Amino acid sequence: MIEEYGSVRQRYLHFVTHQPLSTLQQRPIFSLGQQFPKKIKVVCCILSLILPIPPSALENPDSDIGLCGWILVLFSMLLTLVTLPISIWMCIKIVKEYERAIIFRLGRILRGGAKGPGLFFILPCTDSFINVDMRTITFDIPPQEVLTKDSVTVSVDGVVYYRVQNATLAVANITNADAATRLLAQTTLRNVLGTKNLAEILSDREEIAHSMQSTLDDATDDWGIKVERVEIKDVKLPLQLQRAMAAEAEASREARAKVIAAEGEMNASRALKEASLVIAESPSALQLRYLQTLNTIAAEKNSTIIFPLPLEMMQAFIKQ
Repeated sequence: MIEEYGSVRQRYLHFVTHQPLSTLQQRPIFSLGQQFPKKIKVVCCILSLILPIPPSALENPDSDIGLCGWILVLFSMLLTLVTLPISIWMCIKIVKEYERAIIFRLGRILRGGAKGPGLFFILPCTDSFINVDMRTITFDIPPQEVLTKDSVTVSVDGVVYYRVQNATLAVANITNADAATRLLAQTTLRNVLGTKNLAEILSDREEIAHSMQSTLDDATDDWGIKVERVEIKDVKLPLQLQRAMAAEAEASREARAKVIAAEGEMNASRALKEASLVIAESPSALQLRYLQTLNTIAAEKNSTIIFPLPLEMMQAFIKQ
């Protein structure tokens, strides 16, 4: 009986693959039984009812689930009908707006890919489904000890934002897309930072994050994952290196301060030189400068006031 069914099925599929679609639509499927011997006409009529023409049968005749598969599916349907209305609660499933459901019938993903959002029906005995969250997921990259291009050990951590773009690929092509993305982010961070100097890591964080995003996005494309954003959170240096950099920065600041002070003294000396030349041209200008200095000292409420006397007055007393 199995061999006769295989011959019937091959002739059935051969017919549907060599007839135009208009002929198949105008001619009832169960009339195909007239082309076969009478002893298997009943079998052909049953097959015409439980084996509808799938859309992909015209392209791939071997994409069916087989005789045992269709028997199990038919048995599951009959069991569902017999146990109504109790079984309806096991057949109706709901997925939320941000979720998609991947339905497996006898281990194979149903045509059409992910289902949802909303209601969908499954057969309780032959179907199973997996819910996939389509929202953006964030995770922290643990601190990674990285040896930079100039042989400096730094600890760098970051954050990754990604979402599932294709639920079917995320379920069928990889065991755990979330864990794989986390591990890949860690290795990508180490590989990217290993090609940078310490100065580049401290100054070019945006460029490093963009390079990591493009690398992760290309690697996770076959998994149905879309990496939206990557950010570098913190770069931690060893304590000895921090002290050395702090000492270097302090010495640099002191050197700049000394240079600025020297430039100020040089400018002040030039100004005093020009002022002395102006005062030397007029002796009375020196007396005016004395009086101005006295005015400045008296304004500060000092108890001691030094009054300079002209040297000409002292010369008269010296001669006597």
